[in-house]
Amino acid sequence: MPIAIRTRAFESRGLASSALLVFTVLAAACTGAILDPEQTGADKPGAPSPGAETQGAIAEGGLRRLTAAEYDQTVSDLLGDPETDSALLLPEDVRTPFDNDYTMQAASKALIEGAEMLATDVAARLIADPVRRANVVGCKPNGPSDSECFRSFVSTFGRRALRRPLKSAEVDAFAKLGQFGVERGDFWIGVETAMRAFLQHPEFLYRSEIGAPVTGQPGLFKLTSWEMASRLSYFLWGSAPSDALLDRAAADELSTSEGVRKVTSEMLSDDRARRRIVRFHAMWLGFETLPHPPELAAAMQLETSHAIESVVFDEKRPWQDLLRLDSTFADDTLAKHYGLTPPGSTTPVWVSYGSSGRRGILSHGSFLANGAKAEDTSPTLRGRAVRTRLFCQKIPEPPANVNTEVPEPTAEAKCKKDLFAMHKSGACAACHDQMDPIGFGLENYDQLGRYRTVEPTAPECVIDGVGEIVDVGTFRGPAELADLLLETRDIDRCVVEQLYRFAVGRTDLSDPDLKQVLFLQNRMGEGNFRFDELLSEIVSADAFRYRREQ
Repeated sequence: MPIAIRTRAFESRGLASSALLVFTVLAAACTGAILDPEQTGADKPGAPSPGAETQGAIAEGGLRRLTAAEYDQTVSDLLGDPETDSALLLPEDVRTPFDNDYTMQAASKALIEGAEMLATDVAARLIADPVRRANVVGCKPNGPSDSECFRSFVSTFGRRALRRPLKSAEVDAFAKLGQFGVERGDFWIGVETAMRAFLQHPEFLYRSEIGAPVTGQPGLFKLTSWEMASRLSYFLWGSAPSDALLDRAAADELSTSEGVRKVTSEMLSDDRARRRIVRFHAMWLGFETLPHPPELAAAMQLETSHAIESVVFDEKRPWQDLLRLDSTFADDTLAKHYGLTPPGSTTPVWVSYGSSGRRGILSHGSFLANGAKAEDTSPTLRGRAVRTRLFCQKIPEPPANVNTEVPEPTAEAKCKKDLFAMHKSGACAACHDQMDPIGFGLENYDQLGRYRTVEPTAPECVIDGVGEIVDVGTFRGPAELADLLLETRDIDRCVVEQLYRFAVGRTDLSDPDLKQVLFLQNRMGEGNFRFDELLSEIVSADAFRYRREQ
């Protein structure tokens, strides 16, 4: 049922008037919740100092709101509801390339209204499902006025939703909402009202990670075990902590690096970790959405996702092996699309690249879609994608008064290389020299990842496929590009930097951030490293367990 219809049904039951009390209770229950150290256990005096070698590598941290994807996964895990699509109502999550950059999460009227509509819709859908609502409440009410069952629900679900135990005063405040069920003669109306309040609570929508002040170091805070449970779960799972993880927090098992490493190892065995790490790569490498026909796009996304899961989780091989894979996960249709020998299967299986010249995930159509423009490819956009995504370099945007469209072919300049030669002079040359030569090294592959030898609109223009990374070397195609990346080790540094950005929820890195990235690089050593080990290093580092006041 659409949101608008459910909302009208909700109001027709006479519950619209409960909104005032919901917000009154929220105000009473969470006054200062985001800023009050008492709410999070941050009043513990004398938090230990970080290690001397990383004290200068702890950066400022800001308040982080749940992204649309995190909101949906949280609702699914807490309420067993997979239908929520919060992207329709919450403010858009800007991709930088990740969706969790808190510097882009300005509070707004749209957020407040969207959160209210979502809470109303989710709560109504829960109460309409007897099985799910019984599982969420956790006790069987003996009638509309069963205050004991209602308080039990408030305490148990409140800990899950706010990711910390509720104070007695908070339980009292939320328990008052049960009166709506008493007045209406329906226990579940009270649950529905309380659920709306929980789903609009600031500490549900935002991650309160304040910490305990470190003695002798003004402005430095160590996150509590409760806050670490939340930070870990949203980094590794994209969702709220499980009851088991919250129990670990209650036992203060997440206050040390060793405790964090231990629980991280267990969390990575959860399917949510697989989905989260695949999604990190999808945003980073640009295949979260593809400008292809739906069936082809889904096949390519599955191809790349399966490769990531196999290397990172199943075989625990070095991350760099993703660039070295000599086979890919495809069915007959995708194999033919790439010009590979069909495996004789309508479901995906591992297919050898053979002598096709392809190797690794840079040969996937999901990556080669970077730079797709209209019905062809843009060497500039492809080169920019390689520079920004794989080298972690910043390429400035072109000036507003510069026409970025490539001129139409003429009798003197029919071929793409001739048309792009204009970039070799003038004010644009410095940037284009970094991008265009890389893009031309991928020109033998069209926007759908198919091999080609001539330009689509000018068959007389033969594509030589020769590219160059300035001051590094030349290459032909994605396989040789991968070789150069592995040879220079630039990709190793960029993997660390991109994952750190995702972990801290900030794209622009400060000096302390860059020190931490260097610290992590040194921890991983020269050459190959496993991605799960990099995850463990990040979450157990002081920079993840402490924060500096913003």
